[in-house]
Amino acid sequence: MKKTLLVLMTLLVAMSVQAQQAQLRLPRPSPKAAMTQTVGITDVTVTYSRPSVKGRQIWGALVPYDKVWRTGANEATTIMFSDDVMVGGQKLAKGTYSLHTIPGKDEWTVIFNSVADQWGSYSYDATKDVVRVKARPEKGEFRELLTIGVSEMTTDTAKFVIRWENVVVPFTIDTQSVSRSLEAADKAITAAATSRWQTPYRAADFAFSNNRMDEAQRWLDMALKENENTATLWLKARMLEKQGKRADAIRTAEAAIAKAGADQQDFATEIRKQSDPWRK
Repeated sequence: MKKTLLVLMTLLVAMSVQAQQAQLRLPRPSPKAAMTQTVGITDVTVTYSRPSVKGRQIWGALVPYDKVWRTGANEATTIMFSDDVMVGGQKLAKGTYSLHTIPGKDEWTVIFNSVADQWGSYSYDATKDVVRVKARPEKGEFRELLTIGVSEMTTDTAKFVIRWENVVVPFTIDTQSVSRSLEAADKAITAAATSRWQTPYRAADFAFSNNRMDEAQRWLDMALKENENTATLWLKARMLEKQGKRADAIRTAEAAIAKAGADQQDFATEIRKQSDPWRK
């Protein structure tokens, strides 16, 4: 009985040690990172591991030229799109892809592969590539840790950059957010109750901000028909000023200020501030 009890206690201790070992978490030499950037109305998330230079020669040595690279360390780098996007003029459906590259002295190939869950590029299969684009490496400031981020952005596009050591490699994602938003606005306006001015006004303001004047004018006319208020008249004034109709713009701005209620005096003050230069 004592022997059996001793065996059971030994097994329990062994199992406890194994469990503790299984739960042990140690720092990775190349820590995991993730960045999410909303581009227009599309979320783009890059998940990768960040190796360090550690005094090593990187390009053409640790990372060979003209061979597929995982673009990081450990698991393959992945990139996720919440909507369909365009890369290098090629359509890329929403979803998650592994992001591989083929570094070269004068040109890189950036690869979006349909197999997202893989370790490095060891099981990389070129037949699973969905999109490939060329990129020109540039010289940049030294980066000890690999970094993937966004350097420039518009409502539609974002320039993603891979930075490590003294090399910067850019590639651009086009979300076509303006066109998609205007299409969605058109549908929303059609579905909205005729007594609502807010939806066409918001759509007109967005179109105006993105220099889509035909849509802006059409939707603003709808909003004004429903409700001539401080917001709709101020947008009309800005559109008139952009069209070079300065006198009409000033008169419309004054009408917008006159419509402001007691709870809109801050708005009226801002309209006055922005329209004052038109009077000079």
